Amino acid sequence: MEIKNLTKAAARIRQAAVRLERIILYGDADLDGISSLIILGEAIKSLGGTVAATTFPNREHDGYGLTPKALAELKHLAPALLIVADLGIGNFEEVKEAKKLGFEVIIIDHHEILGRVPVADIVVDPKQPGDEYPFKGFAACGLAFLTAKAMLGSKLSPALERSFLELAALGTVADMMPRQQDNLLIIEQGMDAFFESWRPGIRAFLEREEELVRESRQVAMEQMVGLLNVRDMADGYPGGFRLLTTQSMDEARAMVEDFSQKTKIRRERVRQLAQEVRKRIALKKEEPLVFEGDESFDYELLGSVASIITNQEAKPVFLFKKRKEGSLGSARASSGFNTVQAMEQCKDLLERYGGHSPASGFRLKNENLEKFNACLADYFKTHVRI
Repeated sequence: MEIKNLTKAAARIRQAAVRLERIILYGDADLDGISSLIILGEAIKSLGGTVAATTFPNREHDGYGLTPKALAELKHLAPALLIVADLGIGNFEEVKEAKKLGFEVIIIDHHEILGRVPVADIVVDPKQPGDEYPFKGFAACGLAFLTAKAMLGSKLSPALERSFLELAALGTVADMMPRQQDNLLIIEQGMDAFFESWRPGIRAFLEREEELVRESRQVAMEQMVGLLNVRDMADGYPGGFRLLTTQSMDEARAMVEDFSQKTKIRRERVRQLAQEVRKRIALKKEEPLVFEGDESFDYELLGSVASIITNQEAKPVFLFKKRKEGSLGSARASSGFNTVQAMEQCKDLLERYGGHSPASGFRLKNENLEKFNACLADYFKTHVRI
């Protein structure tokens, strides 16, 4: 049994690479999206193809997913094959617009289906209707890895497969996907490949953290995940992408040192914001969820802080940054709660939402904040566990 449309997507991308068609890669700026695009890009190049553009949206400024701003910036490249990874499953209007502009669209995503599937040319998402593959817990990079394997077939060397596996393992761990079934194999094989990696970015990290590697391979890999998730955009590329694709050991060492310092600073900022949220909810223990936001909240920290609070409070957490044009937020919940399903019940109040059951995001007008909180409270009072 195969994941629906995966072989079809692989065949189309392979065809585009061999025919030297124009190909654009577009993905989320987190480690799952970064890993997905690197895997797909390297597979395309192995087939002799080229990538015309590799693009990541800035969530806070441009919004999440395939954005109108991105399409405006990419339209001069149409016609082209636009491969969207780790996002896109909720971009109904944007996919229509992309096709009008002359793009052929392939979506490789793993997020929850929001009632219907976009009218892309090919959609790979194990959660879509009609997909009978038994395991649904892939990260997008796991799907990208399987797509790359199908693209290359017998041309996939053991060394290249291992280099893909290390990326798929990093992205799967970073996205906190279930460590079972297919993912367990990806993580175990990817971890072995990780510690033998040829990539200067990984070598530089292992060199710097040699003692930690000796003590615990798992902790070392998780620390690398934290390093690669640093929000450090330069020339439109996230820090993790630049570190994993650099060919220079000197450049890699400099980035590892820089990102390590920024990670320490970020960790302290997360601690401070989590402390602020705990103060705010101290007298709200009876509420079925945590719903807090402010103009002073740093959007980039919300997911990490929400994860901390939900683990401490054992209830869903919705945090948001309030801006003039509207609020942008992140939701986290412990096992048993479905944040996407909750927002589905409140979708009339939202401009955009989506993600996984335990980790998702949303955007709405400020005037709807109180109504959204009330709607979520009603939902979680009656839908406590799934």
